[in-house]
Amino acid sequence: MAKKKYYVVWKGRKPGIYSTWLECEAQVKGYTGARFKSFPSKEEADAAFTGGTSSNKLKSKTKPKPSTHETTEEVDWNSISVDVGCRGNPGIVEYKGVDTKTGEILFAHDEIHIGTNNMGEFLAIVHGLAYLKEQESSKTIYSDSMTAIKWVKQKKAKSTLERNENTAYIWSLMDRAEKWLQTNHYPNKIAKWHTEKWGEIKADYGRK
Repeated sequence: MAKKKYYVVWKGRKPGIYSTWLECEAQVKGYTGARFKSFPSKEEADAAFTGGTSSNKLKSKTKPKPSTHETTEEVDWNSISVDVGCRGNPGIVEYKGVDTKTGEILFAHDEIHIGTNNMGEFLAIVHGLAYLKEQESSKTIYSDSMTAIKWVKQKKAKSTLERNENTAYIWSLMDRAEKWLQTNHYPNKIAKWHTEKWGEIKADYGRK
């Protein structure tokens, strides 16, 4: 069972302390310069938000910093990030890959009539790998989908979406992506983007 966390928002739509990630996300998602952090207890969150704790150790842990600054050393900015935009799940799916540092769109796929979020994430990663292979680049690829990352490593997507006339197109893309993985080698690291620490992935469509 996951441990309870509390989220402090110093800078966002409504600064305060929130007991769920969804509440916190609503305050910081898409907000320029958002500052937020999670804490394991309400007491630490209160102390961090007010800055009124007498514990030097706690102060060093909870000193407010912009999320992008306090994690800069952890993020490999010389990388690409991929994400999916969905309307319904299953529903309309599109994806893109961007430069993690600049946000420049490097590749994208237009709307696919019917598919799932995980299928789109999988296709985005494989498209990224193929793109980087053409560029002869060993850059890291970031994705916020552990399911898609697992499928890529297994070289097999385990989607339960039914194969029928309506889903034929996305399944043709999935089959082609699996074949690419099975017939190509790549040096690129595929890493999980930690949304709770770093904010939304740079390729985010802002539709969650």
